[in-house]
Amino acid sequence: MTSNAAHTHPAAVVVDADVAERLAQALRCATISHEPDITSTDRPDTSDAEFVRLAAHLEQSFPLVHAELELERFGHSRLYRWAGAEPDQVSAILLAHQDVVPCDDLGRWTHPPFAGVVDDEFIWGRGAIDDKSRLLAILEAVESALAAGIRPRHTIYLAFGHDEEAFGDTGASLMARRLRESGVHADLLLDEGGVILDGVTNEVDRPVASIMVGEKGYVTVRLSVTAVGGHSSMPGRQTAVGRIARAVGRIQDHPMPLRLTPVVADMLERLRQVMPAYRRRLLRFARVAAPVITRVMAASPQTEALVRTTTAPTVIRGGVKPNVLPQQAEALVNFRILPGDSIASVLAHCRKVVRDADVRIEVIGKTSEPSPGKPPGPAFDLIAGLATAIVPGIAVTTGIVPGATDSRHYDGLAATRCNFAPIVLTQADLETIHGTDERISLVNYARLIEFNRRLIDQLAAPPPTPGADA
Repeated sequence: MTSNAAHTHPAAVVVDADVAERLAQALRCATISHEPDITSTDRPDTSDAEFVRLAAHLEQSFPLVHAELELERFGHSRLYRWAGAEPDQVSAILLAHQDVVPCDDLGRWTHPPFAGVVDDEFIWGRGAIDDKSRLLAILEAVESALAAGIRPRHTIYLAFGHDEEAFGDTGASLMARRLRESGVHADLLLDEGGVILDGVTNEVDRPVASIMVGEKGYVTVRLSVTAVGGHSSMPGRQTAVGRIARAVGRIQDHPMPLRLTPVVADMLERLRQVMPAYRRRLLRFARVAAPVITRVMAASPQTEALVRTTTAPTVIRGGVKPNVLPQQAEALVNFRILPGDSIASVLAHCRKVVRDADVRIEVIGKTSEPSPGKPPGPAFDLIAGLATAIVPGIAVTTGIVPGATDSRHYDGLAATRCNFAPIVLTQADLETIHGTDERISLVNYARLIEFNRRLIDQLAAPPPTPGADA
């Protein structure tokens, strides 16, 4: 656990050697999820022996957790139940995932991705940010709370999936189903997604904590054409490849409309307080000025993703030889769906803009609808308060996760959903996630543990006495 100084000056403390080594050892377990080919129905390949190693490490490192919490396994996924003093009520479901993505170009890594190197500043390795630091930090916090004799007022669940990087269908999905069957409804669902960004948000002079309250949906659309074929010396007006290329061009040139969702409007209203005067004036009437604001946001790919269902052609295939007319051609286009749109509306949009009855348009692979886009729930202020206690002087806002997380499987299981970790990252740090040289600083890891411990302390606090303020 962290030193006592963490409770008074959390930004200045780092974790001790034993705590850092426990995370490093978890990073040495190459728990890689390999996504199956999008055209395949096979289950994703997982590194079973590595997950077994990680499980043994967790059980050895956190003996009180494994002695006092109930544990149910779903394959390699782990669902813990920490019974509260009032066990039928549930205060929180804390999510993390054990699996990581593969590593490319190993020669560019400062340290091998599964070496788990600890130096004076960082803990290095694939999963250091996404998402083993969260998993270990939760366990560190629970272990220290148990050692201190703390028991939550209401039940807490810890749900650690093993296939989040491959859509969570055999991990988070099954754990969420079990919670629904058990009638669980929590005050708070907390998962990965948002962080504290330093120097990333334009025209804001302080780090910004983005506590995400939803996420975009996901669908891949396949466009395909079948043609007669023949010799390239006698082509028709358009080949299968040409027809697919034209269809892709139309979809890319006619993106889905810009739209200011309630969540993004709330995000901008919160950020408005720490922006320059001219920005504050524009954002003061954000809903009225939505067309202007969305056009400004669409100028950058990072902010365009907040105001549009994005379109990304990613694969195109067709033909076998330069002098042979292709008999088949296809393309894959990936969409990240803004709340308010849907998989059905994406398909309708594709058919409308392609305008070619000979191009077959269909959904392929894994899909998820966007989250409902609700306003922040009642426990949002608790998470925001903890974030500012851990990293003073930040701005706090809402947001929406542009990618997919395990949280989507738990829709409807909690009154408040937050995707957030109180770690301070720069743009360079963000690029290491799923990239080269992933690492977490000792200071950030201390913040993450302290945040989870303070959250547990809050959930263990006795309810206020009626009339106490009188």
